Amino acid sequence: PEPPSLLSVDVTGLVSQFARSFVLIFPVYVLGYLGLSFSWVLIALCGLFWIRRHRGGKTSRLGRALAFLEDEEEAVRLSVSSADLPAWVHFPDTERAEWLNKTVKQMWPFICQFIEKLFRETIEPAVRGANNHLSTFSFTKIDIGHQPLRINGVKVYTENVDKRQIILDLQISFVGNCEIDLEIKRYFCRAGVKSIQIHGTMRVILEPLIGDMPLIGALSLFFLRKPVSAFISLFYLDGLSDTIILDIISNYLVLPNRITVPLVSEVQIAQLRFPMPKGVLRIHFIEAQDLEGKDTYLKGIVKGKSDPYGIIRVGNQIFQSKVIKENLNPKWNEVYEALVYEHPGQELEIELFDEDPDKDDFLGSLMIDLIEVEKERLLDEWFTLDEVSKGKLHLKLEWLTLMPTAENLDKVLTSIRADKDQANDGLSSALLILYLDSARNLPSGKKMNSNPNPLVLLSVGHKAQESKIRYKTNEPVWEENFTFFVHNPRRQDLEVEVRDEQHQCSLGNLKLPLSQLLESEDLTMHQRFQLSNSGPNSTIYMKIALRVLSLEKQARSPDHQHSAQVKRPSLSKDARKSSFKPQVPVSPPPDSNRSVPASPVTDSDKKTDTAEKNQPANASPQWTGDLSRSSSSLHASNFSYSPSHLSVKEPTPSIASDISLPIATQELRQRLRQLENGTTLGQSPLGQIQLTIRHSSQRNKLIVVVHSCRNLIAFSEEGSDPYVRMYLLPDKRRSGRRKTHVSKKTLNPVFDQIFDFSVSLPEVQRRTLDVAVKNSGGFLSKDKGLLGKLLIPLASEELAKGWTQW
Repeated sequence: PEPPSLLSVDVTGLVSQFARSFVLIFPVYVLGYLGLSFSWVLIALCGLFWIRRHRGGKTSRLGRALAFLEDEEEAVRLSVSSADLPAWVHFPDTERAEWLNKTVKQMWPFICQFIEKLFRETIEPAVRGANNHLSTFSFTKIDIGHQPLRINGVKVYTENVDKRQIILDLQISFVGNCEIDLEIKRYFCRAGVKSIQIHGTMRVILEPLIGDMPLIGALSLFFLRKPVSAFISLFYLDGLSDTIILDIISNYLVLPNRITVPLVSEVQIAQLRFPMPKGVLRIHFIEAQDLEGKDTYLKGIVKGKSDPYGIIRVGNQIFQSKVIKENLNPKWNEVYEALVYEHPGQELEIELFDEDPDKDDFLGSLMIDLIEVEKERLLDEWFTLDEVSKGKLHLKLEWLTLMPTAENLDKVLTSIRADKDQANDGLSSALLILYLDSARNLPSGKKMNSNPNPLVLLSVGHKAQESKIRYKTNEPVWEENFTFFVHNPRRQDLEVEVRDEQHQCSLGNLKLPLSQLLESEDLTMHQRFQLSNSGPNSTIYMKIALRVLSLEKQARSPDHQHSAQVKRPSLSKDARKSSFKPQVPVSPPPDSNRSVPASPVTDSDKKTDTAEKNQPANASPQWTGDLSRSSSSLHASNFSYSPSHLSVKEPTPSIASDISLPIATQELRQRLRQLENGTTLGQSPLGQIQLTIRHSSQRNKLIVVVHSCRNLIAFSEEGSDPYVRMYLLPDKRRSGRRKTHVSKKTLNPVFDQIFDFSVSLPEVQRRTLDVAVKNSGGFLSKDKGLLGKLLIPLASEELAKGWTQW
């Protein structure tokens, strides 16, 4: 490099300084040259000062006005000190809307006329046509009352929203002295409801904003979560009216369901009614520490421990963890996945309870803003529990973005280990969104010249959902939306079956490999599909989109630290318990023995297990309730908000065992030792196995089909190498042993192997089936051992018919 110069001059700065000096000195020189008085200089300076002050005052007043419009609270606090503000002055983000209440009050008589017309002309004919027994159904009295709906507050979102939409939250309160009576004359049956109370937060979305009148394309209404309600019923229906009315509200007005009113014809109504989810939240429910001991002995003299479990809510999706017996530092290591539709206003809500025979005790709660999770993408933290004196909860939260391309699919499959196993359950790599529109030219079913009552069964792997029933038509229109979590789209299929609900027969089916969507533009197919085993022109119209779930980790500096924003619950513990009253029917639900797949329990979806869909109602033997209690009671009793009101508390199966922490493997090994020592660990702590068992009288053999296992424990960080071994006790000879093949490095193996035992029906009813799931390991491996064991008594009268059960 050249040596630096000894003399460096800033020529530009020097010229600028000379010019400023010249501008200041030149007027003085001119005054002296012309022989004028120095008073002219003072006059000019005073004029310049007055002009600047006048213009500055205008600019300052304008700036203060704009600042007041943008942020009223900040502007007031800058002009007035906090000590001078009265105590009643505060700046809430929810504003009063008395003008809106006055408008509703003026319109209320006409709103009541519209509601009565809706009941008479829409609901009443629909109920009559639903069943022949309801042909004489009618509303005898419809009086909505004179008390109008009240809006207690309005909140408008201005951050984290699309510029082409307006989002408002309305705090709705309706305490009506209404009276609605109905009658079925054929059976001399009368019923009614009066004095309805509904309280909740309704979201109103105005979108899209357009450049022509009326400036708004459509209006969407829905509740973010189920509203709090109370009903006084007539004619001995007190125990059912709350459940029925809340079910109607949930099916039509609780997210993801919504009511959409188009204001212009060009708006794509299907896209507005069922928009794409904003993202998927993967919740690793890991462990807790230092919980309160709620169990007591000797009338409270001796302090015991607790039996903790967690209730997790994201909007309308509810998960319940398993119960850890007598432990103040429980480790669950469970994983759940939830859809997030509206993250402004939606939170992750977690409550911990101590399981008791009568009423469960409260152990703490937590509420996390999902906007913070979306910003950070990945959070792995300890959170302090609210409303209790002590206790911490360890969560790992992942925000998964919906990608319309398959570029990162291989990377995602590798990260969740879906590229090695053949299972259909586990962590999800993609989300399938299906819009079921309509069908055409369906066959008439069993009876000729009679229109069917069609419904659609949709399934992906072990997860199944069904549409609503459309009565007396061969061209039904559903306009419903469904979502499925997909483990591996390269190997899984979408199965669609149209059935006649009245005659219980198939009207056509369709099997679509999801790999076809990977080859489509934007991973989307929008067309009419030809139905198989149906009429020659029978088609079903659907829009199917696949979105890859990608965890986009943001680049952070090494010293970056962040803690998720924890919201304080709006209700105290006592207020929560008094607000949500028990609404679970006393009798058990008819589908309480059906196993629900490891997906969120939502109020709008009717989820069943395809392997058990066609199972007889009484086909489950006595051991079912003890060995595979499912989460279907949460689905059947989804009208209750607090788990202390659930008549039967059953956990939601975890979609995968969380082995991301080294401590998880140690704990699982400890569970194995406890299992071998005969210690009770609670409910399905080691996973589940799906079996089909029946006796063939023609062959005089017991037939056992080993389908698959799920949520097995891991012997190593790579998973387990499971296989299934069976004996028909008391015979434990080598010749009486049956064994499946070994599935390598998977916690959700699929076997689908058939075995038989030569034994007569009277003899087999005195025997017991011994089923064990073991880890194979390699040659001379130390990881061989027991993964789980099951003893199934075969003394069941339904053995000849057979059953399939997890």
